[in-house]
Amino acid sequence: MTAPRVDVSRANPVARLIAALLIGVMLIFSIDWVSALTALVLETVLLLFSGIPIGKVLRRSLPVVIAGLLTALTILLYGQPSGTVHAQFLLVTISDGSIVLATATLLRVLAIGLPSILLFLDIDPTDLADGLAQILRLPARFVLGALAGFRLIGLLQQDWRYLGYARRARGVADHGRIRRSAGQAFALLVFAVRRGAKLATAMEARGFGAYPTRTWARESTLSKSDFSIIAIGAAIGATSITVAVLAGTWSFIGAR
Repeated sequence: MTAPRVDVSRANPVARLIAALLIGVMLIFSIDWVSALTALVLETVLLLFSGIPIGKVLRRSLPVVIAGLLTALTILLYGQPSGTVHAQFLLVTISDGSIVLATATLLRVLAIGLPSILLFLDIDPTDLADGLAQILRLPARFVLGALAGFRLIGLLQQDWRYLGYARRARGVADHGRIRRSAGQAFALLVFAVRRGAKLATAMEARGFGAYPTRTWARESTLSKSDFSIIAIGAAIGATSITVAVLAGTWSFIGAR
């Protein structure tokens, strides 16, 4: 008998977004290590049953892990001291309170960051834009404009390289790396603004901003599996809060 799988890759991007937001919002209300650890364990179990290669998730999670470690290190060294003080030097104070808070912060960063990576791994920007406009009813102008801008991000590196070639050919980029980079960055900004204006005019002329009668090439709806993804996200957040309350570690962040 095979274990059930949660097919995240086929879920609607809006369902993934809502699930990630539910987990993140529920974990924001308290900084305790029990709720964060509970959520992290449940998310790991979800990852094992999602069919997504673990190595791929670990590679994408590396920036989140580094950010969490740096944040925890800062709180460990400069957090508000409480309890037994283990080490002290100038402004650095390591105490029981800073250790607990640093641990809770690290776990919370991982618990909030992992769902974002798990749910938005290899997401199609066009599918996300369709869902935001059709399901969440966000303004079509904003959604399509953001999608067009996102599509053009990949051209920035190519434009930067070509601008460098052109400036070297004209003999204006032979000396001063800082000055050269600043001038080239300004030229890239001007080029991007001009391209954006032309793209906006072209999209407007082709009816991309039509309201309220605009149509969509692909219909975006939420299926039963999408609602199950949302329910799983809500269950992870609610379970983490419940376990923390039962363990007596829950502390509302506004009461600190």
